[in-house]
Amino acid sequence: MRSRLLPPLVSLALLLPAAGAAQAAPAGPEAAVDRHIAAASQADGLTGQVVFQLLLGEVALQRGQIDLALGAYRDLALRTRDIAVIKRAVELAGAARQYGVALELVRLWNELEPDSREARQNLAGLLVMAGRIDELDAPVRDMLAADPDSLADNFLALNRMLARHQDKAAVLAFIERMAQPYPTLAEAYYAIALAAFNAGQLERARFELGRARGLKPDWDAPVLLEAQIVLKEPGDGRPAEAARLLAAYLERHPAALEVRLHLARVLIGAREYADARRQFEYLLRQAPDNPEVIYPIAMLALQEQDLETARAQLSRLLELPFPDPGAVRFFLGQVEEAAGQPMAALEQYRQVSGGTQYLAARSRAAQLLVQQGQRDAALALLRQSDARAPRDKAQLAQLEAQILREAGQYAAAYATLAAALKQQPEQPDLLYDTALAAEKLGKLQETETLLRKLIKLQPEHAHAYNALGYTLADRNLRLKEARELIEKASRLAPEDPFIMDSLGWVQYRLGRLEEARATLEKAYALKADPEIAAHLGEVLWRLGLRAEAQALWQKALEHAPDNATLRATVRKFAP
Repeated sequence: MRSRLLPPLVSLALLLPAAGAAQAAPAGPEAAVDRHIAAASQADGLTGQVVFQLLLGEVALQRGQIDLALGAYRDLALRTRDIAVIKRAVELAGAARQYGVALELVRLWNELEPDSREARQNLAGLLVMAGRIDELDAPVRDMLAADPDSLADNFLALNRMLARHQDKAAVLAFIERMAQPYPTLAEAYYAIALAAFNAGQLERARFELGRARGLKPDWDAPVLLEAQIVLKEPGDGRPAEAARLLAAYLERHPAALEVRLHLARVLIGAREYADARRQFEYLLRQAPDNPEVIYPIAMLALQEQDLETARAQLSRLLELPFPDPGAVRFFLGQVEEAAGQPMAALEQYRQVSGGTQYLAARSRAAQLLVQQGQRDAALALLRQSDARAPRDKAQLAQLEAQILREAGQYAAAYATLAAALKQQPEQPDLLYDTALAAEKLGKLQETETLLRKLIKLQPEHAHAYNALGYTLADRNLRLKEARELIEKASRLAPEDPFIMDSLGWVQYRLGRLEEARATLEKAYALKADPEIAAHLGEVLWRLGLRAEAQALWQKALEHAPDNATLRATVRKFAP
């Protein structure tokens, strides 16, 4: 398999002509290698070694053996000290992710060509990737000084260049050093402010923004960053304060569209939807073809159930170069569902072929098909979906199993999940769902094995403890251990009504009826779930409060007449 690198530096054809044959000098990197072959012929038989290394490197590269190719080219680069050969070796080192080797070679390149902008850029980039910020001063200072026409833009790029560096205080100190020679450059102070913001030094960030504004008062960027600072500060009402800050700037600079767009988004965060919509409508009049304006207007309209506006704006987006057309189709499907048009919604979902909403669209399409009685078509749709990422494959298996489970096909649901788990044996969601599917089939040992594996992988997984504890409690097995498991789950998620239900159930199994009643009543108040109602009713019945139990069951049946647990409980106690 060919490597996805630049074309080979030298081909076999360049090595075939006899020494001294008259021919035009090749251009580019091949010429450099050809020169080395010719020069080597004058030096104690080194020609054979050079030729061998070139052949070795290129043949290894053709075969996908990049480490072997890199070894040959690295040695050749150090031996010949030719810039073209060094560049080739640097490319190979980068492709092999051997950044230490790349750094060694780029240092040599800088030594041989100290005035090369390309060499300095490569050195700075590799130092950033290696996290060696303490060595960046000289190459970055030289790069800034060498390009005065791009000085402002280069300062604005410094924080992006170091975005992945974990020590944000070190980044701030570095940018401060770079800014020292430029006391009249607003962008230098802005770069310091942004670094301070990223380092959590909000007051320092505000101070530096003030200096940037003093030099460049009509520049939008400082007020946008100050709004972010306000939103990050502790206390209630921060979105409202940020909105006031942006609105005040817009009074002086009404044409600042990016500031107005940010204001509209902040207003959404403050739940001031009417004001946000007014800002978006203003923006739409000023920039009718701007997807960054049209998309949030559509989302806001959908949220407010203004389906006509949402449909019109989303349809408009499909005519523009929007980066995620699949998301637009998905939300058009949501509009059609809200409008009571399931077939139109299904058509939109089917047209989502990728993007951020691909799986969500497949899921909704499958659910709509199930609602229309086309279960086999829904399953076929999921099985034909193009999932490449492991997590996406797991989600599709879960969706398929859900449809099978709702159809009462528990064995098929288990088989689907087990097959997916075999491909991803440590995927947490698959472990959990497969364990529950195994429990439905009475495979208690497998259920316990899978849940304990999940607990080992994720010791804070509250629902794994809860599922295992409830499985034991529901069968009156190892009740002390079941209670310990559920209590652990309760400590991890104290307000989860389903974990409360499990705790009340194990208390009931242990004969603590009043304690069970209090726990289950709290759970039911949080979530009027039919299974919680079934459990609470059974406790009430055992306490002799049969009329209360029957009233509770009747109310629950009105909302969930098909719930199997609830119906079984009612048949057991009040046939």
